[in-house]
Amino acid sequence: MTSTKTNPGNFFEDFRFGQEIKHATPRTVTVGDVALYTSLYGTRFAVQSSDAFAKAIGYPRAPLDDLLTFHVVFGKTTPDISLNAIANLGYANCRFLKPVYPGDTLSSISEIIGVKENSNRETGTVYVRSTGRNQNNEVVLEYTRWVMVRKRDKASPAPEAIVPELAKRVDLAEIGSAVPRLDIAEYNFDLAGSPYHWGDYEPGERIDHVDGMTLEEAEHQIATRLYQNTAKVHFNQHTEAKGRFGKRIVYGGVIISLARTLSFNGLANAFHLAAINGGRHVSPCFAGDTVYAWSEVLEKAELPGRKDVGALRTRLVAVKDRDCASFPLKREDGQYEEGVLLDLDLWVLLPQ
Repeated sequence: MTSTKTNPGNFFEDFRFGQEIKHATPRTVTVGDVALYTSLYGTRFAVQSSDAFAKAIGYPRAPLDDLLTFHVVFGKTTPDISLNAIANLGYANCRFLKPVYPGDTLSSISEIIGVKENSNRETGTVYVRSTGRNQNNEVVLEYTRWVMVRKRDKASPAPEAIVPELAKRVDLAEIGSAVPRLDIAEYNFDLAGSPYHWGDYEPGERIDHVDGMTLEEAEHQIATRLYQNTAKVHFNQHTEAKGRFGKRIVYGGVIISLARTLSFNGLANAFHLAAINGGRHVSPCFAGDTVYAWSEVLEKAELPGRKDVGALRTRLVAVKDRDCASFPLKREDGQYEEGVLLDLDLWVLLPQ
C-alpha cells in the first residue's frame, strides 16, 4: 500500500496568476538564531549587535539583522515556490517596514503576480509578491522576486504570459518606518567602528570593501537550514551530481548576507538596510569560492520629515575569486564580467 501524503512541490504548471499561497511554518526568532547568523557571516553593525548601543539611540533593544528577517520570511516560501526551482533570478520593491526583535514570530504569504514559460519549454519563470508578518499581523517585510521553476511535463501547454511591471526604485516615502526616531547625539561613532556619517558620502563614490570570505560546504547548508529553506539544489548532492553543474549551488541569500557583512568595511554606519530596489543573481556560487564585494553610491537623499537619518542608494556587487580593486562589473558589450555573482540596488540608512 503506497502513501501519497508527501509533498512533491509545485511545478511551473501548478502556478496561476492571482493565486494566493499561505505558507507553513510560523517561526519565532530567538537570540539563538541571532548568534548562529552572526557565526555564519560575522556581521558587525553596532545597532544589531548591542542592546546597550541600540537602547542609547532609541530602540527598545537590538533588532534582528534586516537580512535575517528577510531570509526567515523568504524561507517560509520555498517549500511552495522554490522546491523545484532551478534558480532564484532577481528581486524588486523589497521594503523593510517594521523592526523585528528576538521573540517575534514571523509568517509568510505570497501572491503569484506573473507567469511566463521559457523558450526551452522545460522551465518557466514565476513572479511572486511575498509578505512577512509578525505575531500581531503587522507587515514587517514585503518583496517581489522571480524564480525559474521546472515544468512537470515539457509537452504541457504554456499559460498566457503575464510579466508584471516593477518599479525600478522604492520611493523615499516608503522607507525608514523600521527605524524609530533616533537620538543621534547618543550615537557613538567610535563604538560603531567608523567616523563617517551620511554627509560624508557622495554620489559616484566607489568603495572597495577589501576583505574576502571563502565559503565552506557545511556553512552554506547550515545557513540555508537556519531559514528552513528546503530548495533541493542547495542540499541534495545525489540529484545535483546529475544536474547542469554537477554539484550543489549556494543559496543566493548567503551571498547577499556575505556581501552585506563585507560592506561594513567602508559603510559601518549604514546600519539599516531599508529597501532592495532591484537586483539579480548573476552567476552561481559553490563551496570553495571566495566572495569579495564593492559598493557605489548612486544617490543621496534626506527622508521626508526626518533629520536623524539620511538615505544612500548604493549598488552592492559581489564577486568570486578576484578582489574588487578594479571594481569589476560589466564589459564593454554590456555583459557581466567573469566572476560577478550579485548585483543589488539598495537603500541604506545612516545617521546624519
